[in-house]
Order: sequence, then structure tokens, then C-alpha cells
Amino acid sequence: MGFPEIRMRRLRSSPSIRRLVRQTTLSVDDLVYPLFVCEGMGVKKPIKAMTDCFHFSPDTVAAEAAEVASLGIPAVLLFGLASKKDDVGSEAWAERGAVQRAIKEIKKLVPELLVITDVCLCAYTESGHCGVLRRSSLVARDPAHESRGTSHEARIDNDSTCELLAKTALSHAQAGADIVAPSDMMDGRVSYIRQCLEKNGFNETAIMAYSAKYASAFYGPFRDVADSSPAFGDRKSYQMDPVNANQAMAEIELDIEEGADIVMVKPALCFLDIIHRAKRRFDCPVAAYNVSGEYMMLNAAAQAGLLDRDAAMMEVLYSIKRAGADIIITYFAKAAARELKTKLK
Repeated sequence: MGFPEIRMRRLRSSPSIRRLVRQTTLSVDDLVYPLFVCEGMGVKKPIKAMTDCFHFSPDTVAAEAAEVASLGIPAVLLFGLASKKDDVGSEAWAERGAVQRAIKEIKKLVPELLVITDVCLCAYTESGHCGVLRRSSLVARDPAHESRGTSHEARIDNDSTCELLAKTALSHAQAGADIVAPSDMMDGRVSYIRQCLEKNGFNETAIMAYSAKYASAFYGPFRDVADSSPAFGDRKSYQMDPVNANQAMAEIELDIEEGADIVMVKPALCFLDIIHRAKRRFDCPVAAYNVSGEYMMLNAAAQAGLLDRDAAMMEVLYSIKRAGADIIITYFAKAAARELKTKLK
């Protein structure tokens, strides 16, 4: 007798056997749905730059959060839009700010839903940068200086910014947030936030750090939605260079040492290798952000008739999970939850 014939297709021959030997599972429990909160009352305004996404006022976002919870999604991530901006982004920590009020409204209606809040200043500063500018950066607003070759990169006062980020995180915790998520990429901000929270009695508030956040081209739709594009320059002096991998491991390690409970890689699709390395190296939950540009690429391709959106969506989410992500933040969360529910029937 000869050797047995090897046929890998035996394990792909029917839906049931494919389910039986499936190596990667995706659950609604893995998903977080981002929401955009603005000032006002009765607002639910479609966002042109992002399909099926809306601007909500604090009163209407609670109903949306209830729908999210009804789909089994365990958490939402709130982003705020400023009604007025200044040099330091003071509306970010206002007691009656849109995010702070939204947290309270959501917790009244669906107390079991986890509320995560983005902690950053970019949507609240006149500059559109994620921190307080050093005075020398203001020269970049003068075209005459740029024409002489002066650097137009924004220079952020790191430590002053960290103090304001901690103040913002505290205001979110006081409003009832379960998890605060600093996305600014300032050095030491996790330590500032952890110390501030504990000093004020919020020992149980978790920190999800945007630990490896790259200076990516895939944030375009989001910046339009949140009105957070830099007024000048770019964010390359504080967000990570997309070509670097080892530096991401160092950033993640520092955030864990400073008190982060969850670490994040952002964006997801171009950085699946970073997600994989992070999960293999660190014994903590790893989140991945399937960002606005990634989301809208699929939507645009589907609208052009080039692919099946739902099928492509699931491939993308499975790829992120397969890379090692424990948590996937995605604008597809509601659609994916419905798709997963359908497959279970």
C-alpha cells in the first residue's frame, strides 16, 4: 500500500466541519462602538464623511447607546465635539461638557453598558493639536517663516499637556465613565492620569491607553467628523512613525508600567504585525482600532459595486482578531453584531 493521500479539503467540505475546526472566533463581546457627541438638544445629524454614523447631542446619544447594548455590544467609546475652542482646550474638562453629560445620560438609561471616553485635546484646541503648543510653535502660522524653511511641525509642551489630560480624565470619571482612553501620545500621560484618578478616589477607573498610535493617513474622515484637523503642521512630532515596529513595543511597555490596564494599536489593518507582536509579548488585553479611513474604504468600494460590504467587513474583523486583538473598536460594530447574530440562527 502507498502512503495515505493528503487532502486538506476534507476539513473544508461542509459548513459544519468548517465550524468544528475553526481556529479564530469573533464574538460580539469583542466589539466597541464609537459615538460622536456634540452640544445641543435633540440632535441626530448624519455625518457625510462616514456612512451610517451620526453626531448626537447628550440626550439622543443615550437612545443610540441603548440600541448598541440591545445588540450585545458591551461598550461604547465617546468622542466630544467642542462648541468653542481656545489655546488649551478648556471645554474638554468642563463639568457640563457634551461628553460629561452624555456619560450621565447613558448611565441612567443603560447602566450595564461600559462607557469609554477618548481623552485628548485636539477637538477642543484652536490649533487642532493634541496638546498645549509651545510659544515657538506659533511662528509656524506665519507663512513668511515657512518660506524661509522654518520647521512647520507642532511643538507641544508635554508636561503641561499631561496635566490637562489628567484633568479631563478626572472629569470623565466623575461623570461616571468606566474607562478613560488617552489618545494624545504625550510621554508620561498614563502616569499623570493614574495618579490623578487615585488621588481623587477613582481607583477602579480603568485606563485604555492608545499606546501605539501611528501618524497615519487613515484618520482623514474622523478629523472631518470631529473637526480636529491641525490648523497648521502635522502630528508627526508626537504620533508614531508608521515605519517603526520596535518603538511600538517600547511605548506599550511604558504605558503598562505607568498603570494602563488595556493597550491599543491604532490603526489596525496596516499594523496587524504590531498587534500580533504586542499580544505575544505582553500579558494584558490588547485593543485595536479599525479607524475611519479603513471603514470608509470598504464602504466606498461597496457603494461602487466592487465588493460585498458585509463579507469584506467580516474578513477585516477576523483578520484583526486573528492577529491577536482582544478588543476591536470599529464603526462596523452594530453591523457585525447583526451579522454574527444571523450566523448563530
